Amino acid sequence: MKYKPHNYQVYAKDFILEHPACCLMLDMGLGKTIITLSALWVLSLDTFESGKILVIAPKRVAEDTWPKELTKWEHLTGLTYSLVLGSKTQREEALRKRAMIYIINRENVKWLVDNHEWDFDTLVIDELSSFKSNQAQRFKALKKVRPKVKRIIGLTGTPAPNSLLDLWSQLYLIDMGKRLGRFIGGYRERFFMPDRRNREIIYSYKPRDGAEAAIYDLISDVCISMKAVDFLDMPEKISNVIEVSMSEKEKKQYGQLQKEMVLTLESGEVDAMNAAGLSNKLLQMANGAVYGDEHKVHYVHDKKLDALEDLIEAANGKPLLVAYWYKHDLSRISERFSTRCIDSAKDIEDWNAGKISVALIHPASAGHGLNLQDGGSTIIWFGLTWSLELYLQLNSRLWRQGQKNTVVIQHLVTKGTHDEDVIKALENKDIQQASLIEAVKARIECEP
Repeated sequence: MKYKPHNYQVYAKDFILEHPACCLMLDMGLGKTIITLSALWVLSLDTFESGKILVIAPKRVAEDTWPKELTKWEHLTGLTYSLVLGSKTQREEALRKRAMIYIINRENVKWLVDNHEWDFDTLVIDELSSFKSNQAQRFKALKKVRPKVKRIIGLTGTPAPNSLLDLWSQLYLIDMGKRLGRFIGGYRERFFMPDRRNREIIYSYKPRDGAEAAIYDLISDVCISMKAVDFLDMPEKISNVIEVSMSEKEKKQYGQLQKEMVLTLESGEVDAMNAAGLSNKLLQMANGAVYGDEHKVHYVHDKKLDALEDLIEAANGKPLLVAYWYKHDLSRISERFSTRCIDSAKDIEDWNAGKISVALIHPASAGHGLNLQDGGSTIIWFGLTWSLELYLQLNSRLWRQGQKNTVVIQHLVTKGTHDEDVIKALENKDIQQASLIEAVKARIECEP
């Protein structure tokens, strides 16, 4: 696929090339991965400034996102990679493989530092905010080898949603203490003062007056950008598809449901009524659960829940609006994460005040004129809908006049399922009953 970068992506890539140590603090969905890979291609195959590159990422991101992006874009041809994942034997074999980029999950960073002679001259840390604890083993391990790294790129969405104290360890890995100090104690004393305490025991700290501005000013030369990508023409909307894959067993169950629904039909043709019912069942199953007799819920998989967990972690406290369609989706999401439904005027008020990190909303409840743009700028579609009106209506709750940030719309799509038909129809703005019928028939006819 040909890559047609946005202006901000060109800007960010050039920023990486011009700064041997830098951090991209860009919102989710703005393309941190492709921006970084575009820069790495130049560094590896054009200017030859990078010899051996290590990418550290969350496990599922390391397994899926980085390899997909590397193979997706034409302009990245020539970049070779090796996945340092799995068992100890598999990781050791991957390290012996000749490649330009080595991708490892953050849980194995300490193992890598302790057991492998460090020979990486370029380091990329995806989700740098997961290194915010200066007491964590992963931070201590990287701190040891940081002087050996010539180039480092940190990637994160929100580096300090809870406390500016979280910035110290992240920036230390970027510049080895040049901007915020070599020790967290000095950083804390300089910019913070005790907040909650019991005599000599201090439970928390709060920034001194002017500390936030001073900290941001100190790191502004190596970071884009603390608050938002302010060089974009606002508001901009970016739409992404995040694929998840069912296991072979789950695929078999999905196919069985599809076949059984068809086999119950006498004529072999799918009429509108039956097509709608089959579409409904297939979309439920793609989400991870399906209703049976007497509205009993049958659980199938947690793949979308796992992907949602990754997105919530990547947001690092930044508000997310999650759209669900079925009640069993609502139940499963609520059981796994700390959430709140947007149902009342009070919910809307609290959302817009930034008091809700993960808000759940049903598209049918997101009526015209409902203003949610002050509370966040990211929508995650956990379950998709055939209704173009409801789809556009919900998106416009955030993507509207008055929105100060880039709106990112994430779609969780289960590969090889009816989800793909719906997202294609949404993209083509072709939501009609005929589209639904034809999509169902096409999948049935493909079955052996």
